[in-house]
Amino acid sequence: MSADATTGGAVTATGPAAAADTSRRGPGLAARLAARTGGGVLRVVLLLVALFWLLPTVGLLLSSLRSPTDITASGWWKVFTTPSQLTFSNYHTLLSNSAITDSLWNTVLITVPATLLVVVVGSLAGYAFAWMDFPGRDWWFMAVVALLVVPVQVALVPVAKLFGELGIFGDIIGVVLFHTAFGLPFAIFLLRNFFAEIPRELLEAARLDGAGELRLFVRVVMPLGGPAIASLGIFQFLWVWNDMLVALIFTNSDSQPITVALQQQVRQFGNNIDILAPGAFVSMVIPLAVFFAFQRQFVSGVMAGAVK
Repeated sequence: MSADATTGGAVTATGPAAAADTSRRGPGLAARLAARTGGGVLRVVLLLVALFWLLPTVGLLLSSLRSPTDITASGWWKVFTTPSQLTFSNYHTLLSNSAITDSLWNTVLITVPATLLVVVVGSLAGYAFAWMDFPGRDWWFMAVVALLVVPVQVALVPVAKLFGELGIFGDIIGVVLFHTAFGLPFAIFLLRNFFAEIPRELLEAARLDGAGELRLFVRVVMPLGGPAIASLGIFQFLWVWNDMLVALIFTNSDSQPITVALQQQVRQFGNNIDILAPGAFVSMVIPLAVFFAFQRQFVSGVMAGAVK
């Protein structure tokens, strides 16, 4: 009995013949759609999505340049037909408001030290966990990783009680310490993994040249870890600058940042829109400027280790 009869007369092509038949059929529907949309059409769609994402920012900017009367009378898009509505009087009013200017300065006093402390301490600890041998190193690192899952809300009440006993509750230093403590686990985890990718031969060569641990860290590890350190600094800066939960609990009227000051202005929205709109834009544009200033380092740090 022939093979054709055994299989009911159906013969399945295998081997080179099947490969040739598949190549003649060409790419599938999904592949053809991906090829057609991978060019100009996809770029146009992404551009439209980006413009739609930026629409609230543009609206806030234009609203901050309009008078309170114009803001309550019509939408921000009205400026395209009547550009005479644009004025910088709102920003003059904002800079004349001591509560807003003081809160903006408080934000700087909170954000900059909290970012620098996390970057410096996290870098030193990350180098120690990556290249220094000490008792219980792996167990300590596991404890640091475990701290990543601890939510901020768990520590609010006990830390507030501790700061009250130390006499720093309501002061800027208390907010800085809180942000530093909760930013260090992620910083150590990120930098330790990045520093561990540095070739051992490079560090051993520096040690043979007489470099101590501190000099090795400053002259070799820090320059190589620049992208990861820049990424960490941006993450920490944005988190602290935009924070309101910690600031609401641990600050008072003299140390409150811009987020708390604007939240209090919202309660009187109808009466102070000329302060709220430019204040919100200033609060948003500063971290955006920091991000775009270090955008290249940020992308390099995020993509570090993705390719060999």
